[in-house]
Amino acid sequence: MFTPRSLSMVAAATVLALMAGCAAQNPYDPNTQVPQEGGVSKAAKYGGLGALAGAVAGAAINHDNRGKGAMIGAAVAGLAGAGYGYYADKQEAQLRQQMQGTGVEVQRQGDDIKLIMPGNITFATDSANIAPSFYTPLNNLANSFKQFNQNSIEIVGYTDSTGSRQHNMDLSQRRAQSVAAYLTSQGVDGTRVSTRGMGPDQPIASNADANGRAQNRRVEVNLKALPGAQGTAAPQQQYQ
Repeated sequence: MFTPRSLSMVAAATVLALMAGCAAQNPYDPNTQVPQEGGVSKAAKYGGLGALAGAVAGAAINHDNRGKGAMIGAAVAGLAGAGYGYYADKQEAQLRQQMQGTGVEVQRQGDDIKLIMPGNITFATDSANIAPSFYTPLNNLANSFKQFNQNSIEIVGYTDSTGSRQHNMDLSQRRAQSVAAYLTSQGVDGTRVSTRGMGPDQPIASNADANGRAQNRRVEVNLKALPGAQGTAAPQQQYQ
């Protein structure tokens, strides 16, 4: 059972982890249009939550000294969570800056980052050949992916509902593969890259009108932490 002393040590460890996350350089800036989340960076939030979970686990493991176990668990888990959270903060901020004015949307959910590339800049109708307007965003992505190398890169192609389902499934897969092939040709590690063709599935707008169909014809790039990255990503080592 937790004693008042051990509970106070858990609380202290959590506060310290949050303070460490807040003290880290905050890449959010109004010019990059990244949410402030009440002034607390995602790194601080994830570090604090990780510290709390680690404190409970550490106290449970160390039966002889629950207070000491809580402090150790909080420190280890808090640093791991804040480490990758800060890493993802930096990558998100860079991508938002690079994608400004290109039509590419950057979304963030937890530690995952998603880029949505609309059909009007990616491919011509019924083609898997990269459009001229798509090269600048792709070159920026390749540079970012080479600098930030602690996440996997899933490329997903989509179409509207016009035409047969099989044709759209094949087309969306070929488009995803075209993007993957170009990124790897620019030096991105191919072992990090995977592709999927979703065809007309998971539309983000109505296919009943031209505007909606244009939104559905898109390519999405999903960035997730590589196995083990959340515990090892060290901002000062992974990007300078």
